[in-house]
Amino acid sequence: MPNLYLLRHLKSQWNLENRFAGWVDNPLSQEGRENAKDVALKLKGELFDIIYTSPLVRNEETVLLVLRNLGDKYPLFLHLKGRMKDWGNFKGNGNHIPVYVSEDLNERYYGDLQGMNREEVKSEFGEEQFSKWRRGFESRPPKGESLKDTYKRTIPFFKKNIEKNLKSGNDVLIIGSHNALRSIAKYIENISDNDISGLEIPYGGLIKYELDEALKLKNKKVVA
Repeated sequence: MPNLYLLRHLKSQWNLENRFAGWVDNPLSQEGRENAKDVALKLKGELFDIIYTSPLVRNEETVLLVLRNLGDKYPLFLHLKGRMKDWGNFKGNGNHIPVYVSEDLNERYYGDLQGMNREEVKSEFGEEQFSKWRRGFESRPPKGESLKDTYKRTIPFFKKNIEKNLKSGNDVLIIGSHNALRSIAKYIENISDNDISGLEIPYGGLIKYELDEALKLKNKKVVA
């Protein structure tokens, strides 16, 4: 029976500064890097054959640091676009582990809010609007994506690529940004549009899903 792991990236510099990051590339903070060993310990003893992530540097840095601290594998980054599209069945061997990279797994695009301090946004637009933009399913920030929009790009990618790996018996680890992971969790757990607002995954937080042969959820384990 396959296992699916969702791991949120380590804290980035803009996370530390309480800014909306979205698609803006910003590196991990020193705090995030220092937490890599503790986060890697959550995966100690867990088996995963394949990793998926997005090209955002905070996600790729997290992949590198987690694997470095696990110490038994190093990543081969395979970009699922252009000439790399035919790598879909590559599993790696020995100390290699394939890391498939796709923009479809990017964080939610926050539009005009990107780079803005969250407290300043809350002060300018009010608590209710801030909460809708940040955690609501259908509300879009100005020129940005809703979680529904994010879901519409992450889940087709998940069905086309990741489900294929899971059905082949591979255990898959997704290291990603918060709303990309929230959309996948919504799909796996069949969370309602209203209830998804209550799902929070902390930086470095890990969710393990045990799935049956039909990829239906058997068990969920949360490691904060």
